[in-house]
Amino acid sequence: MVIMDTSLYNYSLCISLPLMLFFGFHMLFARTPEKQVYVHYLRSRRLMGTALLILAANYAVHLFCAIRLSDPHATILLNLSTYFLCYWLFSAAMMTLLDHRYLTRRRTLVHMGMWLAFTALACMVALCFSHTHVLSWGTLTLAAWLVGYGLFLSARVLRTYTRAIRLFADTHSDDIGAYIRWLSIFTLWALAYGVSCGLLTFLPDRYVFVWILTSIPFYIYLYCSYHNYMLFYEQVEHAYEQDQELTTIADNSQPTPAADDSGESPDYHPDMARRVNAWIDSEGYLQSGITLHELSLQLCTNRTYLSQYVNSVYQMSFRDWIGGLRIDYAKRLMLQQPQLKVQEIATAAGFLSLSHFTRTFSAREGCSPAKWRDNHTA
Repeated sequence: MVIMDTSLYNYSLCISLPLMLFFGFHMLFARTPEKQVYVHYLRSRRLMGTALLILAANYAVHLFCAIRLSDPHATILLNLSTYFLCYWLFSAAMMTLLDHRYLTRRRTLVHMGMWLAFTALACMVALCFSHTHVLSWGTLTLAAWLVGYGLFLSARVLRTYTRAIRLFADTHSDDIGAYIRWLSIFTLWALAYGVSCGLLTFLPDRYVFVWILTSIPFYIYLYCSYHNYMLFYEQVEHAYEQDQELTTIADNSQPTPAADDSGESPDYHPDMARRVNAWIDSEGYLQSGITLHELSLQLCTNRTYLSQYVNSVYQMSFRDWIGGLRIDYAKRLMLQQPQLKVQEIATAAGFLSLSHFTRTFSAREGCSPAKWRDNHTA
């Protein structure tokens, strides 16, 4: 039998525990701007802070009670129960940012009930089944349940994230979705890490410090992402609320253009084409931050018809369509005035940020704006 190296185990806990406590308390109690718009951000961050403190409590039990040394099976079951609760808190925090109607009393009670049932079964397995094979199979069954639960929650978050990205792309000329991209990165990372935890917790004792140390970069990324997101949250929240309000109005009061199975263009397309082409000729797309709603008002139409027209005629989202018009303008400007800086070109073309301009240009042309200009003005 190999004796566990407690020095590495304790050192890893001593490194992780203070970080977890700092992250948890900061996310739970740090101040945010005193504006009503931050209410959902604050709720989400507090849920995440609570999850981190629960994990910190788990680490503290490992460090000060040394239960891994006395009862490895009970330790694994404790970890699984802790992860089950934290999975729900993590997903609830993410969903609160993406869907303000998600966190309801009923849904919370259902998931808390599931956690209590999971914990009760874990306790029963630990206390009532001392036979090694029964204990092992019971633990593996609970681990499989935990992994399935994590997959279910992650899939829901990713579906909601995808809908939000599609909504922003269809209604805003600027890449609002870039501000929430960290949510998908975190969810995928959390999924991989969560499934790994279900496996790493079964590691031989001498390697268990690896399970602890893997949490450090994961939670550092989480903390930094939440901290940085506060800088953009108000802009994203305003865009989200505006889209939700306008979508509700459209669903309740505006007819949706019917699909034409014959393959012919709907009756309103010729008139819409005339208005859109006149708007393009006037270079209205250079207006920074223009939205589908604002353009529909300028063209004296409704956003539902305009959205359907853009999607069917140009075969792209509203954001990509506007971005393409701006990129074409930027290329003409670079050829006409090669002395302009890239930042000046981005601003003139209607982009709110140089990074968005560079990213859009590179995706469309296969090279950076500066390189494209060098190749075409040499």
